[in-house]
Amino acid sequence: MKASLTIIGGSGVYNSTLFKNIKTIRMTTPFGSPSAPIEIGNFLGKEVAFLARHGKKHTIPPHLVNSRANLWAIKKLGIERVIGICAVGSLRDEYKPGQILLPDQFIDFTKKREYTFYNQGKTVHVSLADPFCPYLRNLFYKEAKKLRISIHQKGTYLCIEGPRFSTRAESRMFRNFAEIIGMTLVPEVQLARELEICYLSLAMITDYDVWQEKPVNTKEILETMANNLDNIKRLLEKTIPKISEKRTCPCKQALKNAEV
Repeated sequence: MKASLTIIGGSGVYNSTLFKNIKTIRMTTPFGSPSAPIEIGNFLGKEVAFLARHGKKHTIPPHLVNSRANLWAIKKLGIERVIGICAVGSLRDEYKPGQILLPDQFIDFTKKREYTFYNQGKTVHVSLADPFCPYLRNLFYKEAKKLRISIHQKGTYLCIEGPRFSTRAESRMFRNFAEIIGMTLVPEVQLARELEICYLSLAMITDYDVWQEKPVNTKEILETMANNLDNIKRLLEKTIPKISEKRTCPCKQALKNAEV
C-alpha cells in the first residue's frame, strides 16, 4: 500500500469514516520513533497517510516533536507530499479567528530544535526562498474559494519555540514581521524540503495572540479549532481527489546544486 500524501495534524483532523481499509504502520528511524504510528487508508479514491504530530493522545509538546523521525518515516514509505495542519494566532486585525491561511513565507524564531538531516558526512544548503509547494498552495486556495471558505492566499508564519505563549512585548514586536504565529512549522517544513517532499501548511487561525491585550487562553483556542475543523475536512475532501499524481513543481529537485 503506497500513499500519495501524508496529512500531519492533531487527532481532531483524523476522521476514520473517511478512510477505508486502514493499515497501521509502526516504524523506527535513525532519528528515533515518529510521534505516532502512521495510518494509511483509502481516502475518497486515493491512498492517504495520517500522522498525529503530537502523538495519538496529544502528549508531545511542540518543542519536543521529533520532526526528523516523522519526515524520514514518511519519505521511507515513498510519500512525496505532506499537508501540515496547525493552529496559529493572528498578528493582524484582518486575519480573524475561524479563518484559514496558506502561508507562503516563514520566519524561524525557534532556538534548540533539530533542523537538518545533514549534521555529518556532507553539508547541504537547500533553498527556502519559497518554502511551500506552489502547486498545492494554488490548488487548495482555488478549492477553498469554490467552497466559500474564508481563506487567505498568503502570509508569513512566525514560528516560536514554545511551549509558552508570547509576552505582550514579543507579540507587539512580531507584528512588524508576520501575519500569524505558531509553534510547529519549523523544522517540519525545512526537513521536508531536504527530502524533496512537497509541503503545504493549512493554518487554522484560533486567536489574536496577546497584542490585543487579552491573554491567549488554551481552552478558547481548542474551541475555535474544533469549530474550524469542519472547514478543514471539507477542504481536504474536495481537494485531495484533485491532486495530480505527477509532480511538476520545483520541490522535487530541491537538492539540485545544494550539496557542497
